[in-house]
Amino acid sequence: MNAGVKAVWGLYDDRVMSVHNGSVRLAVIDADSGFLRVLGRRLDAAGWEYRVHTSGIPTDELVAMKLNAVLVDVNLLGPQGWDFLERVCTSLPDLGVIVCTAGSTTAQRVRGLRLGADDWINKPAHPEEVMARIEAVTRRRRPVINLDVGPLVAGEIEIRPDQFQAFVAGRSIGLTRREFELLQTLAEAEGTVLEREQLYQRVWGYAMAHGDRSVDVFVRKLRAKLEKQSPGWRYIHTHFGVGYRFEPESDGGDAELADAPPAERSQAFHKSATSS
Repeated sequence: MNAGVKAVWGLYDDRVMSVHNGSVRLAVIDADSGFLRVLGRRLDAAGWEYRVHTSGIPTDELVAMKLNAVLVDVNLLGPQGWDFLERVCTSLPDLGVIVCTAGSTTAQRVRGLRLGADDWINKPAHPEEVMARIEAVTRRRRPVINLDVGPLVAGEIEIRPDQFQAFVAGRSIGLTRREFELLQTLAEAEGTVLEREQLYQRVWGYAMAHGDRSVDVFVRKLRAKLEKQSPGWRYIHTHFGVGYRFEPESDGGDAELADAPPAERSQAFHKSATSS
């Protein structure tokens, strides 16, 4: 591990759920020992997961951390602080970025906010205010799913955004939130090949780091659940070296229906569900 890193969290997979549960996953880039000591006690008491870095962090490492927010003292990074701030704000649009530094001028604060920082805090700052500002930023950055969209029917499955779940003949498929978001993203682009990078950006909210296999892993889990509950259909098709395409195809006597327009498949599904 980098000598400039103090690790204080364990394994954690879902940055969205951390916000929902009242916890925040945070990276702190700072070397002010007094500030870090006081802030750390408050973060520990609140049950937040955080890591302290005393130097800049490569963007791909920030992606891998699955953060809600980063708190950075740009003065610590010297002349490269502005480049770091712009790079992070541009590359990770869903990451909350809060600058917390001393001795800044109005021109510097304006520059930082225009580069993409969500907030700027002047030191000395009370840790409760710092945490409240971080919470406010993460609430604004929380991914939003449109619950007003009606159910989407494809093959035998009914996708319900209002319940973050998919069903077959009224039975829940048992998807996790991430699996549901992936299914919804694929289904809304039915018939279109989505590249892995596109899926990662839309579902995870970040640019995909080199070598990251999260999309493939989640597609495999999602496909297994769909095929278990709807064994006569194939839904997700692999385009090797590119990505995935969602298109329901029947393995049996419903082949003709599989080629029908989505509206006709929807009517047929609801008709069969009503008569069963």
